[in-house]
Amino acid sequence: MGRNSHVDESGAFVETFVLEAKGEGILSGLRFGAKDLIDIAGRKTSCGNPTWGDTHPEAAANAVCVDQLLWAAATCAGKTVTDELAFALNGENFFYGTPLNPKAPDRVPGGSSSGSASAVACGLVDFALGTDTGGSVRVPASNCGIFGYRPTHGAISVAGVNPLAPSFDTVGALAQSPEVLSRVGSVLVGCDIPSHVDVGTIYVMEDAFNIVDPDVREALLGPLRLIEELFPGRARTARLEDIVEEGAGRGLRNWYETYGAIQWAEIWSCLGSWVESVKPQFGPRIAMSFELVKNYDRKGLSEAVSRRERYYQALRKFLRPTDLLCLPTAPTLAPLKGALGLDRTKGDYYPRALSLTAVAGICRLPQVSLPLASVNGIPIGISLVAAHGCDGFLLALLQSTLSELGSGGG
Repeated sequence: MGRNSHVDESGAFVETFVLEAKGEGILSGLRFGAKDLIDIAGRKTSCGNPTWGDTHPEAAANAVCVDQLLWAAATCAGKTVTDELAFALNGENFFYGTPLNPKAPDRVPGGSSSGSASAVACGLVDFALGTDTGGSVRVPASNCGIFGYRPTHGAISVAGVNPLAPSFDTVGALAQSPEVLSRVGSVLVGCDIPSHVDVGTIYVMEDAFNIVDPDVREALLGPLRLIEELFPGRARTARLEDIVEEGAGRGLRNWYETYGAIQWAEIWSCLGSWVESVKPQFGPRIAMSFELVKNYDRKGLSEAVSRRERYYQALRKFLRPTDLLCLPTAPTLAPLKGALGLDRTKGDYYPRALSLTAVAGICRLPQVSLPLASVNGIPIGISLVAAHGCDGFLLALLQSTLSELGSGGG
């Protein structure tokens, strides 16, 4: 079967094309896909919704992150599918379909960077650009058994990337190889990768592991042992509620509620005018989600912003430049297709998933998801979170020590 057949089978791409490398660099010979939230000059950015594409002009220039990669000698192979306006975690697009999760074809790839994850996991590209606001790189990486990187907030330019919730939005990347992901990250962040790094303390976040499914928790014991073997004497148990001096009993619920309050307000501020004036056609799930954010009561917004700042300052004080937090990437295996329903407020998947992803999001921290575990062949990721601005340290770990772990059980 030829490459085009594999592309069609994956459903990962909105369109394929070849955007040639512009120079020589450390990404020479590598091909990448770009999430259809990211501008490519002369092409429409549909953001996963046909009405958006119809009501916006072609991009005048590449997004900054795309040009960075092209000048580092990578070649762009096309635009990848995204959930509509990036407003989901499941990866099931009403208009463009559900990209293939090759490790678990009956399950979702995860969103909103669904096509980017699928293209990488299917071996169609060496790496792919995604965006991550509330987990949209990290969760697909976990679901599809690949590596995913969310940078320190603000470390990678979002110029030419459609906003969702700007105080959380980041450009991230996915790859099958930790070494490739490290090189890509270094280009995007603009940092050198040290040849050697010393790890301080690895804090295994007990309250984060407590909210995941039992089979996920059991599967992640193996990666925890591997990490402890790689960094003997460095791992210790900790709790987020102790770090931020929160009262016991709510677990990570406050993290979820803090993130949700700010994110929903920002989404409607960014996109509400277009939704109200254009009245676009949405898929049923996204239509319901936009109705929820439209009617969201903002009276608790100031309190949520204050709590976010308190959490950010507490983690910034707690984590040294060589320390890491260790937590599950996602609370469950990739959900079965159609299992999450239309209403994100029903069930506990979104509250648990966003509780985990909100730690890096609220505190603006870099995070990598590692595909080191599986349950009956279905991947699940484990994550390492570094201190604010310590992307070079985290990427160096990927390139050196963590590359010894290979692709693990994922």
